[in-house]
Amino acid sequence: MASISIIHFLLISLFCSFLLVSSSHQQQPYPKPKPSHQQPPYSKSKPNLLVLPVQQDASTGLHWANIHKRTPLMEIPVLLDLNGQHLWVNCDQHYSSSTYKAPFCHSTQCSRANANTCHTCVTSNADRPGCHNNTCALMSANPVTQQTAMSELAQDVLAIYATNGPKIGPMVTIPQFLFSCAPSFLTQKGLPNNVQGVAGLAHSQISLQNQLSSHFGLQRQFTMCLSRYPNSKGAILFGDAPNNMHFGQGNNYNTKNIPNIFNNLAYTPLTTNQQGEYRMHVTSIRINQHTVVPVSGSMLSNYPEGVMGGTLISTAIPYTILQHSLFEAFIQVVGKQYPKQAQVNAVAPFGMCFDSKKINQALNVEFVMDKPNVVWRISGDNLMVQPQNGVSCLAFVNGGLHPKAAITIGSHQLEENLLMFDLAKSMLGFSNSLNSHGMKCSDLFDFTNAP
Repeated sequence: MASISIIHFLLISLFCSFLLVSSSHQQQPYPKPKPSHQQPPYSKSKPNLLVLPVQQDASTGLHWANIHKRTPLMEIPVLLDLNGQHLWVNCDQHYSSSTYKAPFCHSTQCSRANANTCHTCVTSNADRPGCHNNTCALMSANPVTQQTAMSELAQDVLAIYATNGPKIGPMVTIPQFLFSCAPSFLTQKGLPNNVQGVAGLAHSQISLQNQLSSHFGLQRQFTMCLSRYPNSKGAILFGDAPNNMHFGQGNNYNTKNIPNIFNNLAYTPLTTNQQGEYRMHVTSIRINQHTVVPVSGSMLSNYPEGVMGGTLISTAIPYTILQHSLFEAFIQVVGKQYPKQAQVNAVAPFGMCFDSKKINQALNVEFVMDKPNVVWRISGDNLMVQPQNGVSCLAFVNGGLHPKAAITIGSHQLEENLLMFDLAKSMLGFSNSLNSHGMKCSDLFDFTNAP
């Protein structure tokens, strides 16, 4: 009898433990989306330019935006991924919309999304957003962790702000915007807190920018300006910004001191690979106006030429990555620009750090493009980062022997630069740091009425 009582006590204890674990999970639900500040009716006129406010996440250094989706309209925070193939969101929890649809397998929508695999939902909670049978499957990816998951192709309402100047206008909608419903585990690592998906901007069939251009008949270009400051907003402009955006008419800065920044853009050829990733060609790296690091030749002779494919531009990594040989040559030259006693132990993930008080000399790094006079200048806050008090590190990371590209420019180097991706002309326009023009990204647009 005593042994039966002990067994009975153990079973009760296990059951109570299970209830406690279940309760703890229930007390930490996935955050619910916020209702949108704007609800229908929307603007019915055809826009010439669209704007998406973008913010930096202080903890990761990555950038995110509120996408307005569903019926009724909700704000969905998503990571900005310049090379993502499409928009995906977590549909496992809190997805409720009266306009959600899952296209049938082999439908026109599936063909457009290049989703050729039929999707079957095997969970017990079937027939919900992200979990239908006889739909088509699309691979979604977390660009930070590189995790992937089979997802359900879906369509729903998407709304975005129109503009014809530096102020946000009314919203316009795409009633049947294509995206994918991904499982929740894709959002659990690497992404900024509370982010519920990824907005892909690659040159692919159903990326955010391609669907916006196709639906509204916009010119196939978009302009990006990422703010360095978490408390201020940058923006992505979809459409012909040079001819439809007149900077300097906002209320939060002195318009007389701001030039038309588009007149000062430098241009270099822009290429895309089969995945729609954006690349440009950097021929060498100059440090303090002296060419010291060629991005070719024997230095990279063991690096697969087909894989290197030029310089990748990415918003999914915080700092620029250099292939190992490039990185070693780079830091060797940089180290000679400062007194040896200025160097301190490196702070991961960086490979070279200094005592902030001992590096008074300015350092200018230039990526030389297809022409010697076309250069991407990196200096000041774009060049250094302070991971600890009194320690300044080069904001560059050693990518090892075989990274995705010889150079991958990260978001820290993109911040406070105006970048225009002209897909029709296959050209990239860039401003270099707006600080040299006495500006910053938050000056270019009046976000007073933005959420």
